[in-house]
Amino acid sequence: MSSSQEEDKKPEDQKPQIILKVKSQDGDEVLFKIKKSTPLRKIMYAYCDRRGLKLDAFAFMFDGTRIRREDTPHELDMEDGDEIDAFRTMSGGLRADQRQWSYMVFDHNRL
Repeated sequence: MSSSQEEDKKPEDQKPQIILKVKSQDGDEVLFKIKKSTPLRKIMYAYCDRRGLKLDAFAFMFDGTRIRREDTPHELDMEDGDEIDAFRTMSGGLRADQRQWSYMVFDHNRL
């Protein structure tokens, strides 16, 4: 067999790079070409950089599971054309070091 015939028989998993789509809640889609062994944090940082926001502003999900920064496409069994969902994280509420007090003022003369 010639070397070109052997290359044609490579399984899909042996492709050195795949194309992943990151889709936001507002329908914005960005395509990224990445090696299967590269941590997905590179895509996350690049996506946030394009949007002009910090990484903490987004949560990235694949097949209903939150993606960690050190995850790779190979570990998550991602294939060419898979879609990553980017959700804006909700902010609000109180941090652990904050306290909220509510005061009620009573007029004791009216009681």
